[in-house]
Amino acid sequence: MHESTLQPPPERAQSSAAGEKGLKGGALGLVSSVAIGLASTAPAYSLAATLGFIALAVGVQSPIVVILGFVPMLCIAYAYKAMNTVDPDCGTTFTWAARAFGPRTGWMGGWGIIIADIIVMANLAQIAGQYGFQLVGAETLAESRWWTALAGVLWIVVMTAICYVGIEISAALQRWLLVLEVVLLAVLSVTALVKVYGSSAPAESLHISASWFNPFEIGSASALTQGVLLAVFIYWGWDTAVSVNEETADRERTPGRAAVISTVLLLLIYALVSTSAQAFSGVGDKGIGLTNPDNSGDVLGSFGDEVFGTHGIGGVLSKLLVLMVLTSAAASTQTTILPTARTSFSMATHKALPAVFGRVHPRFLTPTWSTVAMGVVSIAFYTTLTAISGNVLEDSIASVGLGIAFYYGLTGFASVWYFRKSLTSSASNLWLKGVLPAAGGLMLLYFFCYAAFDVYADPEYGTTVINLPVVGATGGVSVIGIGSLLLGVLLMMVQRAVSGSWFNNPDVPKSAALPGR
Repeated sequence: MHESTLQPPPERAQSSAAGEKGLKGGALGLVSSVAIGLASTAPAYSLAATLGFIALAVGVQSPIVVILGFVPMLCIAYAYKAMNTVDPDCGTTFTWAARAFGPRTGWMGGWGIIIADIIVMANLAQIAGQYGFQLVGAETLAESRWWTALAGVLWIVVMTAICYVGIEISAALQRWLLVLEVVLLAVLSVTALVKVYGSSAPAESLHISASWFNPFEIGSASALTQGVLLAVFIYWGWDTAVSVNEETADRERTPGRAAVISTVLLLLIYALVSTSAQAFSGVGDKGIGLTNPDNSGDVLGSFGDEVFGTHGIGGVLSKLLVLMVLTSAAASTQTTILPTARTSFSMATHKALPAVFGRVHPRFLTPTWSTVAMGVVSIAFYTTLTAISGNVLEDSIASVGLGIAFYYGLTGFASVWYFRKSLTSSASNLWLKGVLPAAGGLMLLYFFCYAAFDVYADPEYGTTVINLPVVGATGGVSVIGIGSLLLGVLLMMVQRAVSGSWFNNPDVPKSAALPGR
């Protein structure tokens, strides 16, 4: 391993101009950025793991709930686009929140990204391990916690190595994996709809109805909120397209455009697959129904076998579907490492983390310590929780939504506050930098509070219960989610005590000196 000692001198760390941090500028175009944004969400895996639970919450209104989950994501994508235009820094929320609200808020924004990505890496590694064994027919190994953990660790190592050797290799791999994923999802959806309206429709199948797209037919506001809460987080990950902004051609515009395009494409993919899956399988709790407990944790597995069959070309397509979910989780593992490494890298170059995390490889021009540290910490987190309890691991993964809502919502509010003086200068500024980001931030704030203090805090939710002083029995998902964010406060205090330069005199340019105010 070789690390460069050619870091930006302190006086230049205040700027994010191309090449000043040492990353490889101009390595990515719009297509690669969109591919990275889409792959980061792991569409196949997200649908496989979530669609059944959405159906359990809202029944046949699942398609409209999936569509509604897109709304706050699009709003926040415009916040990313606006902020990236004036400051294309790979620290994204970290830097932007610091500009808008000060260094402490910015540090916590960066921590939100880091902790959410570390937690989700455990889930992605576990899925990659399980599906890897299933692909080769090793069902016994797929059911073993330790063999799955070993395979998951190997996935993390491989993906960390790919991220280490270059952003262009990472982008090329993402393009090919994404093509396989989207094509097979489209083939699966179209085949299912053809069977629904043909002579070979299963007994559970339903014909598409306008009521599926009417949110007012959902039984209660609580059910609607729970459904949208689940749907919101299947869109998470598109912001990776902005995290690699310093390595993107036309870095002021391309990353923001890629973020918006990614969210729109995700909407189309999710709407098609959720509608076709519900039409084919129905929402019953028997047979191939989406709410059958045997299917809800892996909708695409049972759905794909029934649609394609298990013999001949159908058997090949069913195996490809397993491969697709595997590659979806693996691709997301890779694209989860990218933004986390670049967030910690940016924090280091701005002196908010130890300088060692700001080193760049002299040949690959990628963050060295930040990338390797992400892989090492993810492995440590995954193996530790695996050793402690499968229940704790499951609840920690469920808690990731709180970290996501925190830093996405913070970005929305940062856009509104940063551009507050110029919002009335044009209708475009008002809507794209003010109204939409504010709406996205408020929606995510609501989801955060509802999830943390109502849904996740219920002792009946999840698999662990923690007795807190004064509060009493509390769901482990809520405790882990909020506790991981509070851990960031403690680490921030430690970093401030060790090196207070960022907190006392943050080395980001004065916001008034930036364009677009």
